[in-house]
Order: sequence, then C-alpha cells, then structure tokens
Amino acid sequence: MAEARCCFKQLCAIVVVLLLNMNSPCIGCSERDRQALLALKQGLVGDDGDRLLSWGTEAQNRNCCQWEGVYCSSNQTGHVVKLDLEDQSLRGKISPELVKLQHLEYLNLRFNNLSRSQIPDFIGSLSNLRHLDLSSANFGGQIPNQLGNLTHLQYLDLSSHGYSVILPKNSIHAKNLNWLPNLSGLKHLDLSSTNLSDVVGWLEAVNMLPKLTNLILDGCNLPPPIIFSVSIMNSSNSLVLVDLSRNNLNSSIFQWLSGTHTNLVYLYLSWNNFRGSSIPASFGNMSSLEYLILSGCKLEGGFPNSFPKLCRLRVLDLGDNSLSGQLSDFVQTLSKCAQKTMESLDISHNPDISGSLPDLTNFLSLKSLFLEGNNLSGRIPESIGQMSKLETIGFGWNSLEGVISETHFSKLSKLSYLSLSSNSLLLNFSFDWIPPFQLQFIQLKSCKMWPSSFPKWLQTQKNYTWLDISDAGISDTIPSWFWDLSQKLEIMDISHNQLRGTVGNIRLEFASHLNLSWNQLEGPIPSILSKVSVLDLSHNNFSGGASFLCATKDSNLTFLDLSSNHVSGELPDCWIHFKKLVFLDLSNNYLFGKIPTTMGHLFNIETLRLGNNRFVGELPSQLKNCTKLILFDLGENNLSCSIPEWLGASLPNLAILILQGNQFYRSIPPQLCHLTRIQILDLSMNNISGTIPKCLNNLIVLAQKGNSSLTIKHLYMTQLGGVLLGWRYDDEASLTWKGIRSKYKSTLGLVKSIDLSSNKLIGEIPSEITDLVGLISLNLSRNQLTGQIPPRIGMLQELDSLDLSRNQINGRIPNSLSQIPRISYLDLSKNDLSGKIPIGTQLQSFGQSSYGGNPLLCGLPLLRTCDEGEKGPRQTVLVNQEVKDGLITQGFYISLGLGFAVGFWGVLGPLLFNRSCRYTYFNLWTCFTDWLYVKAKIIRQRMPNTR
Repeated sequence: MAEARCCFKQLCAIVVVLLLNMNSPCIGCSERDRQALLALKQGLVGDDGDRLLSWGTEAQNRNCCQWEGVYCSSNQTGHVVKLDLEDQSLRGKISPELVKLQHLEYLNLRFNNLSRSQIPDFIGSLSNLRHLDLSSANFGGQIPNQLGNLTHLQYLDLSSHGYSVILPKNSIHAKNLNWLPNLSGLKHLDLSSTNLSDVVGWLEAVNMLPKLTNLILDGCNLPPPIIFSVSIMNSSNSLVLVDLSRNNLNSSIFQWLSGTHTNLVYLYLSWNNFRGSSIPASFGNMSSLEYLILSGCKLEGGFPNSFPKLCRLRVLDLGDNSLSGQLSDFVQTLSKCAQKTMESLDISHNPDISGSLPDLTNFLSLKSLFLEGNNLSGRIPESIGQMSKLETIGFGWNSLEGVISETHFSKLSKLSYLSLSSNSLLLNFSFDWIPPFQLQFIQLKSCKMWPSSFPKWLQTQKNYTWLDISDAGISDTIPSWFWDLSQKLEIMDISHNQLRGTVGNIRLEFASHLNLSWNQLEGPIPSILSKVSVLDLSHNNFSGGASFLCATKDSNLTFLDLSSNHVSGELPDCWIHFKKLVFLDLSNNYLFGKIPTTMGHLFNIETLRLGNNRFVGELPSQLKNCTKLILFDLGENNLSCSIPEWLGASLPNLAILILQGNQFYRSIPPQLCHLTRIQILDLSMNNISGTIPKCLNNLIVLAQKGNSSLTIKHLYMTQLGGVLLGWRYDDEASLTWKGIRSKYKSTLGLVKSIDLSSNKLIGEIPSEITDLVGLISLNLSRNQLTGQIPPRIGMLQELDSLDLSRNQINGRIPNSLSQIPRISYLDLSKNDLSGKIPIGTQLQSFGQSSYGGNPLLCGLPLLRTCDEGEKGPRQTVLVNQEVKDGLITQGFYISLGLGFAVGFWGVLGPLLFNRSCRYTYFNLWTCFTDWLYVKAKIIRQRMPNTR
C-alpha cells in the first residue's frame, strides 16, 4: 500500500512537471541560435529607438526563448522555430547569420522598413520554413530564385499593400517564376503589387502547385495568359480563392477559370481590361461561388442565363462596367436561392442600366445595395423600408424622383450608409420624426428638404463621419445644436443653401473636409477651423481678420478658400506653417497691406488667388520659391512695381498669370517669354510702357492649336481618417472676353488669351505674334501702338476675339483678316486706318462701331464709299500657304488661261488649216479696207478748209 502511495506521488510530480513545461516553450535556447539572433539585432534599428529591448546579453536575458517575437520548440534542445517581428518599425538589413536558425519554421517580417534592399538569397537556405511573410517590409529588387529551395513551404507572402495602381520603379519584380513549381506543398501565395509584367508563363507556373488554395496576384501588371496547353485547362481543383484584380488581363483568363475550378468560393477580377466581352456563361459552372467581384472590367452586355445556378452567391460586384439593360431583368436573372443568400449587390456606375427600381423584398439577407451612377428613373418603392437587414443604400446620381417619407425607413434600424445625392427627390419628414437608425454616411446632395427649414432629425444622429446636405434648398438659421453633434466628423458639406447665422464651437478633432460655401453665414471665423485639411468658406458674409490662420502650427491645410467674404486687415505673416497648401484663394475681400514674405514657403502651392483686394507694394521675391504654381492671380489690387523677371525665370509651370488692374510700370521683361506653358496672360489696366516683346512666339502652348482638356485639373493628396487619399479641384479665372468680364471654369482649359490692353505700350505690333496660332483672344486696345496691322494676322485661324481699338495704328486692314473663319468679336475703332475694308465672309458682318473713329476708312459696313484711289491695288497675301485675295483666286487665273486658248485657236485654226476659209477671209478683209479708205476720203473732202 505504501509502495502504491509512493508511486502515485511520483506520478503526480511528473504530471506537475509536464504541466509546467506546457506553459514554458523550452528550458533555454541554444547558444548557436542566441548568437544568430543577436547578429540579426545588430543589423536592425527601430525608427523611434530600440524595439528589441528584450534581446540582450545580460544574465536575465540570456534565454532567447523569452525574447519578444521569439518562439522555441517544446523539447529540451531550445531551437528557435518561430520568429515573429511584425510591425516593429524596424529598418536596416537582414544579417546572413539568420541562416544558422536551421530549425526555423515560421518567419514574419511584415510591416517593417528594410530600405528597398533585395530579399536576401540566403533565406533559401532555411530549408525547414513552412511560413514566410515578407509583405510590406519595403523590400525591392528581384525575387531570388533560391526561394525555390524552400520545398516545405506552405505559406508565402511577398506582397506590398499599397493604394497606388501604378507600381514604383524600385518595387519587387520577377523576370520569371521558374522557381515556383518547386514549392509543391504551397497552399497560400500572395505576390500582390509585385511587378510581373515580364513573366510570360505565370499561369503555367501556378498550375504546377497541386495544393494551392489561395492565389493572390493583385496589382502585378500581369500580361494576358496564352491558353494553348491542355495542362492549363485541366488545372488543380484545390483553389478556393483567386484574386487577379488590377492587372492587364483579357477575356482569355475566363478559359482557364472555366476548367476544373469548381471549388472556387472567392473570385476577384476587378479592374482588368475585358473590353468587348460580356459576363461569361461559364461562371454558372462554379456553383460554389460566394464572392464574385468584376468591378471596373469594362464588361458589356447583360447577365448570362447561367446565373441562376449560383445558389450560394453572397457578394456580387459588377460596378464600373458598361453593362446595359433593364434593372428588373438583372434581378430576375438571379436565382431564387441566390436572392435568399445575397448579402451585397453592387451594379453601380453602369450608365446604360435603366428602368425603375423593382421590389427587392425577396432579397431576405441583403445588407448592402449599391445602384449609384446608373440611369434609373421613377420612384423609390416604399417597400424598401421593410428590408430590415439593410445597412447600406446607394441610389445617388440617377434620375429618380418623387417624395421620400418616413415609410421608406420604417424598419431600417441597421442602416448606416445612405446616399440619395443628385436625384430629383423631395424629403418630407415630420418635424418630430425620430429615425430608427444611426447613420455614419449621410449623402443627400441636391435632395430638397420639405419644408425648407434645417432638418431637425439630424439632431438624433450622433455618429456620422460624412454629411452632405448641399444644394438642399434650405433657407434657415443653423441651430446651435448642429455644431455640437458628431465627434467623428471627417467630411461636412452644407454648401449652396441659404443658411444664416454664425459658426459655433464645432468639434473638429477628426475633421478633414469642411465646405460651408455659398451661404449667408456671418461673424468671425473660428480659429479651430484651421485644423482641417480642406476648408471652403467662400461666398459668405464672414468678417474680421485672418489671424485665425496662425492659431495652428504645422497645419494640415491643403485647400483653403476664403474668397468673396468681408475678411479685412493685413495678412498674418505665418505662412511658413502651411507647407502642405496646394490651393489658396483669398480674392474678393478687403485685405490690405503688403503680401507677406513667408508666402514664399508655400512650396506645394499650385493655385494662388489674391485678386480684388487692396494689397500694395512690391511682389516679394520669395514667391519665386513657389515653383509648382500653375495659376497666379493678383488682379484688381494696388501693387506698384515693375513686373519681376523671376515670374518668367523661376515659375516654369505657370499656365495662368493675371496681373490686371494694378499699377505695374516699366516694360514687359523678356523673361516672361520663358513661360512656355502659359495659356492666359493678362497684364491689362496697368502703367506698363515700352514695346511688346518680339519673343512672344516662344510661348509654346499658345503656338499650338487646340487643348486636350476642357478644364484645368489639379490632383492632390490629403488625409482622411488616417488614410492618404487623392482629391481633385478645377481652376477658374476671371477674364475680359469680348468686352465683358466673365468667369471661366468648365471651359477654362480651352481658353488661350493675351490681354495687354489699357497700358502705355508703344511701337509696332510685332509680326512674331502671328506665330501664336492657338490664340483665341488677343486684346491690345487702349495703348499707343503705331505702325500697321501685321499682314500675316490671318495666320491666327483660331481667333475668336480681336481688339486693337484706341491706338495709333495706320495703314490698310490686311486682306488676310477677312479669312479668319471663327472671329466673332472685332474692334478696330479709333485708330488711323485707311483704305477699303476688305470684302469677305466676316468683316462685313460687324457693326459700324467696330471700325468707327478711322476717318480715312471706307467701304461696307461703313456708310462712306471708296473712290478709285482709296481702293488701292489688290494684294496677294499668303494665308495657310494658299493664294487668296478677295475674288481673285487661283481658279480665276485658270479660267482666264483656258478662255484665251479656246478663243485664240477658235479664230486662228480655220485660217491655217482650211484654204477656202483663208481666201474668203483675206478677200473680205481687202474689201473692208478699200471701203474704209474711200469712206475716209469722202468725209475729208466734205470738211471745210481751216487754217
């Protein structure tokens, strides 16, 4: 009995030891592995200090199995089998000593910064590796073929998770995948954002992996596969997930997918080029499909009849294609079983999908419904309010109409995303309506509120991050509770209403975009608004100074528009804190004083508009550091200096320069001819003297016909919810066109104009200006120009508006001017022009005011007719290398020559070749001369003698 009790105690002790060992991965690590890890640490440094603090040589840190990210085997050997250093902000290089960890099965260096160094070849010597994750570790260079030695590998991830569609030049790349088939045990392969554009046989290599379940080649620039081998068609049946999004694939990939891939559950093919192809019927063979993503593939046509076979479908994304047909037909094509399982349906941005919204209550599991950007019409059925599982409704940018009432949302308690923007909808809710939902995204642009008061139901929404109720027909005072609603606000747009009141203590801890423009808001601008990234307060009644801008240092502002308000005072000199600013518009205010020198620190500025204020003094030379400037508008101020030479020498990207309505003096510097990208140059209404530079023909854009874009677009990056996103804005400019000052935005890219009017320019109009064949408007009026209009003015065939009035130009109007086909505005009045107005299809269509004030000018449309001396000799003028001079054309001379030849030989021919005609002719001529002689004698004898 005692022996049994002793044995029981020993057994219990063994069990306790085993239990303790289960919680301890090993007794201690091997010295070989410890030294390898220490060598690895020496090559890696954390961005904000030493992240591997537990990796040390001290006595308490000698057991490497207890180091952070290090895991050892459970036996007594203490071999390191797992190394997990994910997201440690490590930078540097991997030490070759890593190969001494010969028992390593798991290596994860994900989300570190390894300086674009190449993946080390020696990783291929870690022969026991089962799991290798080097994703987003900032590796570069070519994938080493030595990875093919890892024959036990089951998981391989070399992806780079970025947002850009364009691969960087120094990204990971591969010329071939010959090493891949050696990894016969591979189950997961992710090479996303790896450049595989040169790999022709990538599909053959993938097909030789019999156990592969997950294939992810997103954004790899993959070329279309060449399907010619039976082995490709009869590929493995193990694939469960295939992601080939954002590549250069065509419809040939469908042949591979229609093979034996009957176990596919997830299929992602978005943003490839399937132009001209329809959705293949072969998808119906993949009855196990649950996720089918085909967005942005340029697919055409409608749904195939095979779709009813997809009974497990949960997510269907066909957005951003060229599909066509009635929406109701699409819905009927889906199987009855799919209507029960479907959770997300996206058919948005297919402009040829039309019809009305059908009853969708049969979709019992539907959570997300995106139908934006189609051509849907009619009313939104009230039955949608019964779909209690809906979380997302996207009906924006269609032609829907009618009234939206509380019934449409009666059971939508889970709704978090609502987009009804840009439809003809009327929102009619009772004053005390309490919605059943809490929205995060509210997009109701152009949906009219009824009544036109501020929507009180917004007071119940506490968690929204995006609010757009712009152009909603609201005419009301903003309630005080509105500014204290959401602490998670990222985007707010309440512009283009008739909102009154002041801006309260709005919470902007997370705000990114704030648009309050085109309202009637007033009062000072709160300093907290300077914390946002995009701020548009334009076209309001805000007053006070601009000192609120200096409340924040190192501002995140990229877009700031305070134009058309009542902001006054001097500009603060704190622009050194706005280095991210791309767009700044302070025009149409009451700002005065000098332009701050710190504006020269706006290194990223592309649009700078300070027009219609009261700025004085000189342009600070520091602005020459703003080398990215595209639009620079200083019009309508009191600036007084000579035009700086650095405008042309240091701002090579300028496309629009407006200095109109100031007091600039002296001559136009020839350096402005270096602005080869300029398309609008407005120096009008100044005190500029001297002559027009002859080098204007160096303005390359103006010397070219046409333009590729209607607008002048700008793309810039900004933070939104911690994510870097791209945004766009279009420039606008005020120009004097045909005598009227107007704003241009939607067609600004087409405008090519030079306006030097209302200055003190002297001398002749340089003939070089006729080389600017892209010019649409030329205004040199109200100067002291002399000489003649350049004879080659007709070379400006794109010209729509020409104003040379109120100068001292003399001579005749060139005939070539009548050959400009598009000219619709002409003013040559109050000069010293003379002679006849050339006859053509254009010049006689203008009124007398276009030629008035030229006493020596005659001809239509003037009442003064021309005598022979004023008509002058006809001129031949070279226009587009063709001879044209009024009615005397090349055809006239051809007709004259043919007429002479026919007449000459019609008379002389019979006399030369017919003898009887010749005798008759000369006998007749002799009789005629005899008769004429006798007649003359008789007349002479009858005349009286006179002395």
